[in-house]
Parts: sequence; structure tokens; C-alpha cells
Amino acid sequence: MGPRFQPDDTLYKRRNTLKVEYVPDEIVGRDNEIEEYEAALQPVINGEYPDNVFIYGKTGVGKTAVTNFLRNELLESAAHFDVDISFITLNCDGLSTSYQAAISLINKLREPEHYIAETGHPQSKVYRLLWNELNSLSGTVIIVLDEIDHITDDTFLYQITRADNNGYIENIQLGLIGISNDSTFREQLDAKVQSSLCETEISFPPYGTEELQKVLEQRADIAFHQNALEDGVIPLCAALGRQDGGDARRAITLLRKAGDLARTENATRVTTDHVERAQEKLEAQQSMDIMRDLTEHEQLTLYALTTLAAENATPARSRVVYQRYKELCNAQDRSPRTARRMRSFLSDFEILNLTLSHMEHRGQDGGTYREHEINRDIATIIDALQTVITEFGAHRSITEYLPDSGEEFATIA
Repeated sequence: MGPRFQPDDTLYKRRNTLKVEYVPDEIVGRDNEIEEYEAALQPVINGEYPDNVFIYGKTGVGKTAVTNFLRNELLESAAHFDVDISFITLNCDGLSTSYQAAISLINKLREPEHYIAETGHPQSKVYRLLWNELNSLSGTVIIVLDEIDHITDDTFLYQITRADNNGYIENIQLGLIGISNDSTFREQLDAKVQSSLCETEISFPPYGTEELQKVLEQRADIAFHQNALEDGVIPLCAALGRQDGGDARRAITLLRKAGDLARTENATRVTTDHVERAQEKLEAQQSMDIMRDLTEHEQLTLYALTTLAAENATPARSRVVYQRYKELCNAQDRSPRTARRMRSFLSDFEILNLTLSHMEHRGQDGGTYREHEINRDIATIIDALQTVITEFGAHRSITEYLPDSGEEFATIA
């Protein structure tokens, strides 16, 4: 008997090019943004001081991809014209304070054996070390801060954008590129930081269906063998990606998942049916992730509504949901949040597509109230909320939906 895992290249030529990290040789569907961005970076190749650039737009609209593409192009041009340029990229996801960001940047500039500890330094020492590291470089240094909106205070951005004015750096020309998924981030900044960070602002709008189709065609040409995709596959992935807010990452992931599904089934081509089934799987996974990331009281609110759904008592009024939510809290002697707070959780769930709600009018005696129901099947929600159910107990209405894994759940009468 031969090896269990056999290489299979029936459909794929280079599957890895459908990964988020892949930077294509050419960027399609973003011509205007590239033109603006290029103009902002042009001074660097002339040996002039770079403008700081602030890039914003939703997830998956090409901000990071275009930045990486132009960085590669700029470094190639710099090598050709013998211009001294270096890039330092820091992803700020997981960094919430200026202090953490400054230490991460210092460690980014050092060899691992010289990393400094993440806590325990006076702030003045941290910035002194940072200026020392930057001054040991030469030429033009561009710092790219991806997901910059994770940093909740302005100190780090203030220090970096004004380091030259304040005489902290001598040997280099320092530029900053800030990338944010939150377009309101700039308005929250201190006026001085805003004016120095946003010397050039470039907005990346969501991709339209046509642009997504170009992006997908480009990837499909590299990733799949000729004729591996049925004609309708790319238009459908593009249309679904457009519905999802014009997110190219998600559209590319959908194409890859459809390809994987076809490969698993030993199909000779990827069909629209594979795309539809891959979309269902992605949606289920996405809503599971969203539900698992909710806070404890948000999860309890969703749990309360789900127990009412299991009793066929939905759509349910906000006050009925609140009553059930309070019962769940009382079972563990926890203080419930206010009714108003819980109603704001329900509004958030609707935005996240986890629930549906509508206004009911009480006829002639006036008065209106809102009714809510879940927009996911009960079993999926129960699966996502297992941690909170284990802690707060299984409500009698949902026992039939609990996993048959031998795990005992305490029940709530």
C-alpha cells in the first residue's frame, strides 16, 4: 500500500497565491489609489524628506497589499539609483498603548538577544532608547504602522511625527505611514498629531464587483490550471465579495475554499455549487468567531434570546428577553446589566447579522415595542456559547441541543 497522502495538482498550479499574505507583481483594481500613494512617496527617491501618509478604509480593500507592493517597488528603484532607504513595519494589533508600541519598535530594530523587557522602564528611557536605535540607521527610514487604530493614546504618534522638529533624530530622514481600518481614527487624534500624521491622506473605498472580478481573475490565472474553473465561478465570488462589503481578502478566501472543496471531492472543475457551499461554511465560521468574541454579558443576552427561540417564544419583546437574561444572571448570583444596556447589545447583534428585529405597533391605544429573533440556527449558537453555558448552566429549553460528548452541563430549571 502506498503513502496515504499523495500530491494532487489536478486543479491548482500555485495554491499559495490565494493566501492573504501573497503580494502579486501587479496590483489590479486600485489605479487611483496607487497613483496618489506613488506621488506621496516620490520625494523619497529624490532624496527629499518624505511626507507622512495616512491610509484608511475597511478590511480587505487593498491598503496593506498596495503598501507592500509600493514598498517593494521603491526598494527596487532605490537600489537602482543608489538611494539609501529602509522600511520598518510594525503591526499594532495586540498593542494598545504608546508604551507597548515604542517597546515593540525598539525590539524590531534590535537583534533578539538585545530585546528589552515589555514592562518596567520609565517612559523617558524608552524614548531615549528608541531615538538611539533610529539614529544608528542612515538615509531615509519609513516606519509603517499597520492597524494603527489599536493604539489608544497619542503619545507614541506625537513623539514619532515630531521627533525631527524636537531635535531627537539627526542622522536620518524619518517618514511615517499609518494604516487604519477605522476612518474615524484621525478625528480622535490630538490636533498636532493629526496635522503631522495626515500630511497626505488616501482613502481606499470598498471594491466594486468589477474590480473584485479583476482581482480574482488575476489570482485565478496564477493559482489554477487553465479551465479548472467553471465560467460562473469568478463572477459569483465577486458578487458575494461585493455583498460582503467589497472585501477582496474574503472573496479570494472564498475562491480558495471552493477550490479546496472541489479538490476534496475529486472534481475535475470548480463549480458555482462549490462556491455556494464554501460561502455557507465561511458564513458559519464567521458567525461562530463573532459569537465567541462577544463579552460575557453580550453572550448571556444572546443565550437568553436563544432559550426563548428553543421554546418557540420568538419574536420576543425586549422586556421578555431582559427577564430571561436576568434569570440566567441570578442563577449564578451575577449582577445583570441595565435593561437599556441589554437593548444596546441586541442592536449590536442585528448589525452583526446574528439577530433580526422589527417594531410592533399596538393599534389604536398607541405605543410601539421592538421584537427580536435569532438569525442563526439554535445548534450553532449553543455550540458557540459553550463556555458561558458551562459556567451559567444549561437552560431546560436547550438540553436537546447540547453536544453528546459525555460532558455534563448543570441545568437551570
